[in-house]
Amino acid sequence: MSLVKSISGIRGTIGGRVGEGLNPVDIVRFTAAYATQRRAAMPNNNTIVVGRDARLSGQMVDHIVCGTLMGMGYDVVNIGLATTPTTELAVTGEKAAGGIILTASHNPKQWNALKLLNEHGEFLNDAEGKEVLAIAEREDFTFSQVDELGHMTSKDYLPYHIQQVLNLDLVHPQAIAEQDFTVAVDCVNSVGGLAIPAVLKALGVKHIIELNCEPTGHFAHNPEPLPQHLTQISDLLKSGKADVGFVVDPDVDRLAIICENGDMFGEEYTLVSVADYVLSHTPGNTCSNLSSTRALRDVTRAHGGEYSASAVGEVNVVAEMKRTKAVIGGEGNGGVIYPAAHYGRDALVGIGLFLSCLAEKQCKVSALRATFPNYAISKNRIDLKPEMNVDAVLTRIENVFRAQKDCQITTVDGVKIDFPQGWVHLRKSNTEPIIRVYSEAATMDEANALAQQVIKLV
Repeated sequence: MSLVKSISGIRGTIGGRVGEGLNPVDIVRFTAAYATQRRAAMPNNNTIVVGRDARLSGQMVDHIVCGTLMGMGYDVVNIGLATTPTTELAVTGEKAAGGIILTASHNPKQWNALKLLNEHGEFLNDAEGKEVLAIAEREDFTFSQVDELGHMTSKDYLPYHIQQVLNLDLVHPQAIAEQDFTVAVDCVNSVGGLAIPAVLKALGVKHIIELNCEPTGHFAHNPEPLPQHLTQISDLLKSGKADVGFVVDPDVDRLAIICENGDMFGEEYTLVSVADYVLSHTPGNTCSNLSSTRALRDVTRAHGGEYSASAVGEVNVVAEMKRTKAVIGGEGNGGVIYPAAHYGRDALVGIGLFLSCLAEKQCKVSALRATFPNYAISKNRIDLKPEMNVDAVLTRIENVFRAQKDCQITTVDGVKIDFPQGWVHLRKSNTEPIIRVYSEAATMDEANALAQQVIKLV
């Protein structure tokens, strides 16, 4: 059994002994630690929002988290089965001190997690996350006396979330309705099954083909929206039954798109296509993480904006977006962050913007995909030996390529080497004894060759 502690929360497999898996004792410890940190940060705010995906363990975890928060003197707004972005919006909607999202995102069904939000509905920063971990380690928290216990109310925030999407200036339901799209969706038996058909109907889509939309927690396939897991919806699109397919992960912050011919649009290109549409109407800067496609940089420069890259992780992307005043950003895993909505990856916002773009251009999805620079990303790994000094290895790689005139080196998160024809990014995994090696070039063969050039040096 596994328990992984990080600045953004804890995740683990359900069950096991204390400290080994995600079990009731550890759930109480980390929830109480989070409540203690929030009390210090927001001493006059007594409300915390809790939302969860449809995992089999969700109800159990939800009861423990909400009970613990009430035991710490907090009033809980429980929004029940809800997407991650819905929970983020509920925090600001309730003017709460923070929020806890109960989801292990794309991990298999035996996993669950507590993802921790600040008062802005954004993930805790590095200092805040470390403080929660330290409080949990010391068990430095005090539960409330009987007259100071909190209370719980239940609310449904999905209508609010959908209305926020409809209120966006660049989302055009009437134009979408006029195109009379047929849309297929695969929601992998989680909360997307509640949210995605509902937002599509609100956007004017009358013909929706629903796959795996019952929120049972029994995932019909591996829940990470990668091509090898999406054969069911791809085959449906190949049969000519829909104009576009949308796939989300269990907590609905990632969006994958399927072309009308069954081809993958490419998770990296979800953000690229939405950014191109946004920039065509509101020129400005963009941001993604260092392991995301160069196509976003190309599209941004074509619109006269500046592109910047952050360390991997949503909290880092958001910080860089705020620093550069980016009008659109996100991550290459299908995560669209649109500040006009909120600073969080949001598949509902992504769908609203993408369908508005498609309605405006009045073209097939495959034709839209063909308008963007085409790159291929290769994902490799180096298994580490116990005696390896990872920092020394990365420094050696950095020094080798820094001496070459045609390379640009970035070291904010591992080492990224930008060549004229592509890039390679090496970073130590936070959860496994490996170095992740991502590379990108015009073709997969070229991307693999770039990766092997660097891996041989290790």
